[in-house]
Amino acid sequence: MIKVKLLEYTPEPERVVAMAARLCYSAAGAEELSERLSEEQVQKMVKKMVALGHASTIEHVSFTFGIEGVSRVLTHQLVRHRIASYDQQSQRYVAAHGFQYITPPTIEANPAAKERFDKLLSEIRSAYDDLVEMGIPKEDARYVLANAAETKILVTMNARTLLHFFNLRCCNRAQWEIRDMAYKMLAEVKKVAPTLFHNAGASCVNTGRCPEGELACGKFAEMMKLRED
Repeated sequence: MIKVKLLEYTPEPERVVAMAARLCYSAAGAEELSERLSEEQVQKMVKKMVALGHASTIEHVSFTFGIEGVSRVLTHQLVRHRIASYDQQSQRYVAAHGFQYITPPTIEANPAAKERFDKLLSEIRSAYDDLVEMGIPKEDARYVLANAAETKILVTMNARTLLHFFNLRCCNRAQWEIRDMAYKMLAEVKKVAPTLFHNAGASCVNTGRCPEGELACGKFAEMMKLRED
């Protein structure tokens, strides 16, 4: 159900990163440096910056995503990534009559749990409708809504923040819904900046090590093979 679309991004993001890197070590101006850089030089410089961890150079490019079909559970986690900009569909101003909701796979796979879950969400829908009909403002009626309620959010992150986000949220230890979204976001940015995000992903893929210790998923070797491929 999750939909992720890359709406806008810095034009020629990898060239901008290379230009920023060259500017640090050259007396020439930024515009002149950009004109001098061949495509091969751009790719080489981006790879070098990522490998060296010269992360300030990749902060100059940003990516804006339109995200739909996610729950409030997910967005509560997402906004913990502080170096980013967010705008979320408001439950205060947008009526939630007949709201859609997200069903976790574990509940979906259990008929009895699914029946109980759907019944509760149906009751919540009715309670919300009843409160609004009683004249309760939407901003107060929304207090009965569940974390499962579907929402939409616009997210803008620079490349440095995205790489850190992918480190954490593409990990097998991440919660299933935000992990699914993270992989969809990664697929989108790889289309426009493949060199910059070549090894992006969970820490094991990105850095070659797993920081989870005893909580590791046990798939380190498998993920490292993915990194090599």
